[in-house]
Amino acid sequence: MTKRIRVTPEHRKTASLTASGITMEAIVQDAYGAVDVLNRTRIDRPEIADDEVLVRVHAAGLDRGTWHMMAGRPYLLRVIGFGFRRPKNRVPGIDVAGTVVAVGSAVTRFAVGDEVYGNAKGSFAEYAAALEEKLAVKPATLTFEQAAVVPVSASTALQALDAGKVEARQKVLVLGASGGVGTYAVQLAKALGAEVTGVSSTAKLDLVRSLGADHVLDYTRDDFADGEHQYDLILDIGGNPSLSRLRRALTPTGTAVLVGGEEGGNVTGGFGRSLRAPLVSMFVRQRLAMLASKEHGSFFERLTPLIEAGQVVPCIDKTYPLDEVPDAMRHLIAGHVRGKVAITIPTEEGRS
Repeated sequence: MTKRIRVTPEHRKTASLTASGITMEAIVQDAYGAVDVLNRTRIDRPEIADDEVLVRVHAAGLDRGTWHMMAGRPYLLRVIGFGFRRPKNRVPGIDVAGTVVAVGSAVTRFAVGDEVYGNAKGSFAEYAAALEEKLAVKPATLTFEQAAVVPVSASTALQALDAGKVEARQKVLVLGASGGVGTYAVQLAKALGAEVTGVSSTAKLDLVRSLGADHVLDYTRDDFADGEHQYDLILDIGGNPSLSRLRRALTPTGTAVLVGGEEGGNVTGGFGRSLRAPLVSMFVRQRLAMLASKEHGSFFERLTPLIEAGQVVPCIDKTYPLDEVPDAMRHLIAGHVRGKVAITIPTEEGRS
């Protein structure tokens, strides 16, 4: 059980005025571009607002979204508020797992000493500020590294299944089943009683089978839309099949949820296809939905019992220390990752 430390009014006051000038190790980027825009340096430790907590980061997760923020592509991301010429948030990283070291005056759910996981602002650093509502108590069965690779990908998978209104005994197809979101989607769909078919590359079929998929397809040889099989729900994660191909693989009243897309040009990327999907749905019986995932601790609280029951297990491909984040990003870009990549941040004692 997580040890809790009683927070006095004076402690809260100190927490909400986290001293600037106290520095920490962090990965920073001051421009969009390739991996060489990521640099390790010392910066001021973040201050926290009344509704935030300061987390001593033990581990962070690397996901495809972090690459998009590094590269600034598709350009649509810059237009909608992530920073036009440079990223608004200088420190990359969203997934976080660590220990609360300070709390804002309005925080009621966490105390100093709590072990938490969730979403933070700039988790590739020794300390990160996080909104209270975007955190949950870390599952007791997970290490910090395991917990750090859960939040973004697992909550996205959960929201995609919610959007698809999955039911027990339905046939579910997961495109991109060996990736970060896909590995959780397969496990969650199985936990909800679905019959799951996972699609991945040849080298990763064994991983998809190990996650509990009832059937696997090799996208280099098998066509999921060959007309022989139809699915009640398709989760299209990071792929780029045409909407007509998705519809061909659906039952007459089936649903396809478009979670992302990694092609389609630098302007909108795969989002252009996602934006067209709801328009097509207006004229057909099938439902094509675009997922706009959210960050909230309530999703992690739903995931925790499944994790502690062993129905959902984080799949970590590799773990890198903070100073090797550029290498971790190169590994991700190359497409070699099976599941997720974790970043570890050593303590002062660990560096001495």
